[in-house]
Amino acid sequence: MTLQNRVTPFGDLTIAPARGLLMGNRGGRLHDARRQLGARRWASKQWICCKLDFNNRHRKVWGDSYSELFFLDEVTAFAAGHRPCFECRRKDAMAFAAFFPGKHKAPDMDAVLHGERIDGKAKRRHRRALGELPDGSMIAFGDEAFAVRGKHLLRWTPAGYDKRRARPDGIDVDVLTPLSIVAVLKMGYQPLWHSSAA
Repeated sequence: MTLQNRVTPFGDLTIAPARGLLMGNRGGRLHDARRQLGARRWASKQWICCKLDFNNRHRKVWGDSYSELFFLDEVTAFAAGHRPCFECRRKDAMAFAAFFPGKHKAPDMDAVLHGERIDGKAKRRHRRALGELPDGSMIAFGDEAFAVRGKHLLRWTPAGYDKRRARPDGIDVDVLTPLSIVAVLKMGYQPLWHSSAA
């Protein structure tokens, strides 16, 4: 059965065959007993991204507990508003927290991020100058998402980054990545990229 558990940079949950480099959740169960997505898109403000393999644990995806979600890479997870998990990705989570503006405990960061990623039930976008964005930020041109990397913009698809275009100067763009995560990236956090970004 194909599950609607692949996360886009817009925060949407879609169906796609590739699962990517990371999994995560949004604080609990979003699916029903038939393994169908319900109406809600999060159970709490705790949106995390995790390793695919941790301590040899085996789970039935969308079984009896939380709804497992999958991300192409950490850049995608960040754009959707997820942060590193303090259990399976402790080193990354500690580095992320150290760079996070002002707040360093998980519940505090989750509260800030929730306000930055959601506008009612829609994805919040932040208008900013493209030239000021660090690598790993994700932006939108219409219904397409692009990752900022050096002098280029990489077009996101569920299977990887498929097109590269020059990063234009002097324009403002819709930023999908929550601004606190943009600040973390500016401070030097190095996100995990899908191999297609190379």
